Amino acid sequence: MNEKGYIFNIQKFSINDGPGIRSTVFFCGCPLSCRWCSNPESQNRFRKHALASGDPKLAGRAWTVEEVMKEIEKDRCFYEESGGGITLSGGEVLQQHAFAEELLTSARESGIHCAAETTGYAAHEIFASFIRHIDLLLFDMKHWNRGIHYEKTGVYNDTILENMGFAVKEGIPTIARIPVIPGFNNTIQDAEQFSKLLLQLGIREVHLLPFHQFGEKKYTQLGVPYEMAGYKQLHPEDLEDYKEIFLKHGLKCSFR
Repeated sequence: MNEKGYIFNIQKFSINDGPGIRSTVFFCGCPLSCRWCSNPESQNRFRKHALASGDPKLAGRAWTVEEVMKEIEKDRCFYEESGGGITLSGGEVLQQHAFAEELLTSARESGIHCAAETTGYAAHEIFASFIRHIDLLLFDMKHWNRGIHYEKTGVYNDTILENMGFAVKEGIPTIARIPVIPGFNNTIQDAEQFSKLLLQLGIREVHLLPFHQFGEKKYTQLGVPYEMAGYKQLHPEDLEDYKEIFLKHGLKCSFR
């Protein structure tokens, strides 16, 4: 194991990133530029700001597989008791796929359940290799329309949708995760279009992530503008009609 990975946080006792109690490993680096991101320090466009901050919680550091495994092994009893494990997140874990695959191999050999939350934005060969090492895929889905997706994230969703469909065909347990963002994808029409697209791709379960302002302070720490300032946070009770659309289409749908 020669790879090193750049990680900015290992969050213990996570309960929303897969089944049971989990440790979520947050990887530095993401090619998307989502305006609402709660981890802006992970985005490529702000990487120099994170490093210049001098704050290790923003800049992260290099870890070996052995170091990460030592940290996550501390909570093995919680994984075993709750049916949990580890979840690789970010940022975008696929930007450090070689290190991630080594880590996943080690964790699975140790009998730990492995999940990954990803945008799926990577070359197909990288994605196809990566998903062979996971037990559950939490697949971020920002928008159903490729033009609007590009406008707000900086990339088109063609590759993302191709990889999502591939994961389903390969039999990888896959759950779509939609961050519901005001003024971007929070209309009933959006819910209808998401539902139709998910069914076409073979997805049967979706998690809705209502917009929040938890990451706003980080933009100030990085010295970069926060474009979602002033937008109202969303709560599950605000999105019951939105959720109902997915249920109407036969999708299993819940809030996270």
